[in-house]
Amino acid sequence: MFDPLYRTVSLLWFLAYMSVIYLGLHLIVLRFARSPASRLLWFFAIVTGPLTRPLRAILPAGTNPTRVLLIALVVYGILWLALRTVLGELSAARPG
Repeated sequence: MFDPLYRTVSLLWFLAYMSVIYLGLHLIVLRFARSPASRLLWFFAIVTGPLTRPLRAILPAGTNPTRVLLIALVVYGILWLALRTVLGELSAARPG
């Protein structure tokens, strides 16, 4: 009974973890990039675009992109910690 649920939560935890990593790296690259046309900035904009798109719909129009990235980092960080807590509870309740 717990196995499919445990695997699903594990997958979601891993996706949230990778989201936090990529959003954090995007913020670091954004801070130190010399050119706005940098290939590295383009890469992170492509990777983190789907992560920030739902937040851009909620936030007011014209919100600073760095602020959107910071808010996304906080949201996915909270999600990551919450899923880790759920994963710990599921593993404690798991038979065997």
